[in-house]
Amino acid sequence: MNVHTLNDVVDHGAIAVCCGSGGVGKTTTAAVVAIEGARRGRRAVVVTIDPAKRLANALGLDELANEPRLIDPSRWDPDNHRVPGGELSAMMLDTKSTFDGLVTRYADSPAQAQRILANNFYKNISSALSGTQEYMAMEKLHELHEDGGFDLIVVDTPPSRHALDFLDAPARLLRLLNNAVFRMLMVPTRTYLKIAGAAVQAFIRTVSRVVGTEVVDDIVAFFRSFEGMEEGFRTRAERVVEILQQNETRFVLVTSPQRDAIEEARYFAEQIGNHNLAVDALVVNRVHPRFGTEMSAGLRARAESLRELTFSNRNQREARDRLAARYQNLGEFNEIAERERAHIETVRVRTRSAGVAFVPYLPHDVHDFTALAEIGRILFAPPDNDARPPSTGD
Repeated sequence: MNVHTLNDVVDHGAIAVCCGSGGVGKTTTAAVVAIEGARRGRRAVVVTIDPAKRLANALGLDELANEPRLIDPSRWDPDNHRVPGGELSAMMLDTKSTFDGLVTRYADSPAQAQRILANNFYKNISSALSGTQEYMAMEKLHELHEDGGFDLIVVDTPPSRHALDFLDAPARLLRLLNNAVFRMLMVPTRTYLKIAGAAVQAFIRTVSRVVGTEVVDDIVAFFRSFEGMEEGFRTRAERVVEILQQNETRFVLVTSPQRDAIEEARYFAEQIGNHNLAVDALVVNRVHPRFGTEMSAGLRARAESLRELTFSNRNQREARDRLAARYQNLGEFNEIAERERAHIETVRVRTRSAGVAFVPYLPHDVHDFTALAEIGRILFAPPDNDARPPSTGD
């Protein structure tokens, strides 16, 4: 069985989807993967669909826009070690702007586009409807993949359960476009009135009483204005499904050793398997090192044995107590490391052929390119970093 690694993601992936629960270092990982791709001579872009500004902050930028922003190489490669041709760009998804652009692209005329853009129902769904953000992320991924000219697209997704919405978005759109009620609403008005059954008309009247006639009119007007555009959305949704399933698409699962993050990571690994996809690399951040080879139980037993020793000399007793305390402290520290490794192993079992990279606890936050470079040196260290957690004595 071939084991994939982050090096494989950077060298051979066309798309890298970084997933994980909140606060585990997913955004940092996405930025580091994109930077490493650029250093290896690839035109890389890192995209966040998380509305928080963590990516911009990690890249040392004030803000990001809905279109890729090219970053000066002197910022991410100050020593000029990159392979010629490498570029780094970054962007943050603007859901409404992306949706507006699609409407303009698929409308038969400027007048049709304007009717949709001015529709009150459209204004709500283009920015607030659940699932719209995830689908627009898929549209942006399609745009960057087909027209952006990038070698590597790194996607920083929202927390993991929302990332599943990200993966499901194309299929949900296809189900909507194939829905009988949707097709009924897409029929031009006169024809619709002739063929709409009494049940459908009764349904619309009931909804009108609940939410108001004006709201229903806006919804119906939106779908009527949408006429003729659905095929473009259908075609792109089908293409996005293909893109996610292609061999060059890689999935990077990011977690920390804490129990709640591990639970989320296990959940995602299982669900991505249900999509007939696989996790290609697992990144575990903020791992405690284990000092030496002795297990925590042995260290604590040694501390207890020392405390049982009797000395008449005060200095000897004090030295005994200090040594016992140090063994006790080392045992407690290694117990944390052992517990983390046990948690991590439950994820490794579910990710099967995914290589694992470990990042130890750092004494500082990651908020600039210097810190990102430090993470990069850890993640892309020699292959043994993909095999085990860091340790000072193993």
